[in-house]
Amino acid sequence: MAKKHGLELPGYYRPQKQWDLVISHGTTLVAAFELKALGGPSFGNNYNNRVEEALGSAVDLRRAALADLFPGEKPWLGYFFIMEDAPGSRTPVRLKRGASPVEEIWRGRSYQARFALFCERLMAEGLYDAVCYITSSAPDPHPIELVESLDWKHFSAAITARITYLRELGIPAST
Repeated sequence: MAKKHGLELPGYYRPQKQWDLVISHGTTLVAAFELKALGGPSFGNNYNNRVEEALGSAVDLRRAALADLFPGEKPWLGYFFIMEDAPGSRTPVRLKRGASPVEEIWRGRSYQARFALFCERLMAEGLYDAVCYITSSAPDPHPIELVESLDWKHFSAAITARITYLRELGIPAST
C-alpha cells in the first residue's frame, strides 16, 4: 500500500493538495512532483482533465508561495507525464466551432502534439521548473521522447541543478 500522508502541501485557492512526490528538508520544500498518465480510448476528455489538473496544481502552489506559505527557498515543481502511444493519440483532432476562433497553432494537431505544446507552454510560463513528457505503448514499452526540451535528459538535469543549488546554500547543512 502506498504511503499517502506527508504528500499534502498548502494551497492558496484550497487548503491543501496532495502531490505525487514531495521532498522536503526541515522547513524547505525541496521539490514537489506530479506524475500523471493518459491512456485511451477517451483521449479527448482525459486530455482536458490532465491539462486542467496540471494548471490548477501549479497555479495554486505558485500562488501559495507568493503568500509566504512556504518558508525558505522558493518551491521547485516537476511534472512527469506519459501518454499512451496509440492511433487515437497520434491522429490529428478536428476542432469544434466555438464562440471565438481558436489559436491557429492547435489546428491539425494530435493529442500527443497538443500535449507537447501544452508542456512547452508550462515551462515557458514558469509554472513548472521541469517537465518530462513521453509516450509509450504496451506492444512497444520503449519511451518515445517527442520534444527534446521535454526529454528525460533535460528533466534529470533540472533536478540535479536544484540539488546543486540547495547544496551551495547549505541545504542540507553539513555535519
